[in-house]
Amino acid sequence: MIKLTTKEEEVMEHIWSLGECTPKEVLALYDEPRPIITSISNTFQSLERKGFLTHRPEGRGYIYIPKIEKKDYGRSRLGTFVDKYFGSNYADVVSEFVHQEKLSEQQLVELLQSLINNGKE
Repeated sequence: MIKLTTKEEEVMEHIWSLGECTPKEVLALYDEPRPIITSISNTFQSLERKGFLTHRPEGRGYIYIPKIEKKDYGRSRLGTFVDKYFGSNYADVVSEFVHQEKLSEQQLVELLQSLINNGKE
């Protein structure tokens, strides 16, 4: 899956939170000073060209609909992140989560047990 720019990711975050939406609805989610509407609209068009959005006509404008789910995009970026920063070693990533107390040892044991059980089915 193609990597989005920081601006595109920011706009997609808003779109994912809203579901179907217009550029004006996304613009309303920004704090002041807000970007200009043409910037948001151009980002929508870029996201549509990249296959992240589709649209349908409504009134005099369009309603945009996400074609890619947030979780799917996150999964695609996770692999790149692990490759780049952890030398493709997923065990190091899990170890780092435990070390930073983002994942308790009990949670790790439960996760491993769950993986073992799923492999037996």
